[in-house]
Amino acid sequence: MRLILCCFFAVAAFAQTGLEPAWDIGVVIEQIGKDTARLLPLLDRADASEWTKRGASDTYAAQLQSSKDQARAASAEALALAKNPEKLSSGLTLLFRLEGLANMLGSIEEGARKYQTGSLAQELASTFAESGANRERFRNYLVNLAADRERQFEVMDQEAQRCRGILMATPPKSTVRKK
Repeated sequence: MRLILCCFFAVAAFAQTGLEPAWDIGVVIEQIGKDTARLLPLLDRADASEWTKRGASDTYAAQLQSSKDQARAASAEALALAKNPEKLSSGLTLLFRLEGLANMLGSIEEGARKYQTGSLAQELASTFAESGANRERFRNYLVNLAADRERQFEVMDQEAQRCRGILMATPPKSTVRKK
């Protein structure tokens, strides 16, 4: 009976969560994927080879290609993660990819503004900014998910230790048969 109660309390503690429901954040993550995919046609309009002819650094070409790769990967990862948003490692991968993309886009926008057209730079900035609230919501969700997982593991460990203590204190049943 004690063991059953220990397990019940461990399961009850494990189930308590203050996280946003998976189906709600899944929609947000899916939208992040769609918004990120909208960057690809804009990035395709950027012409880094033309920029270098106008005196830009060769690094713009590498940054542009990396931005395209990051946007494609982030879009695909977001759409996959939307189906299982509680997968912390995939969420962190997506978050880091989005952060890296944001950093590179700043440089691409600068190059587009200086060596191509200001309108392309503005379109890139506004398109990426449109999903800013969703990215922030996703970031907060990941922080809460990580904190929740830590709490769950702590409670499970405490309950396991408590149950072990109870089991160790209970004398074992005799296996010797009475004659």
